[in-house]
Amino acid sequence: MTRLGSHKRPAIVRVQTDERAQEIVDICHEHDWQLIVGVEPDKDEDVTDVMKLLHPERFTIRVEQAAGCRSRSAGRSAS
Repeated sequence: MTRLGSHKRPAIVRVQTDERAQEIVDICHEHDWQLIVGVEPDKDEDVTDVMKLLHPERFTIRVEQAAGCRSRSAGRSAS
């Protein structure tokens, strides 16, 4: 999979003001990340992609944890 923030997979964010858009652009430029910014005053802000880039540890699930979740649910019987 292509890396988030690259030319092939830019971060996509939605903000409500031009000032907030500039803040996000500045952060991404500091880290050499590519992004697409939409300014939509009537919609909720969504900067999840940039947060994933800034704090990847908050958005990753360890393989062992994911496997444990599947095995627990697989062992349940339907009643």
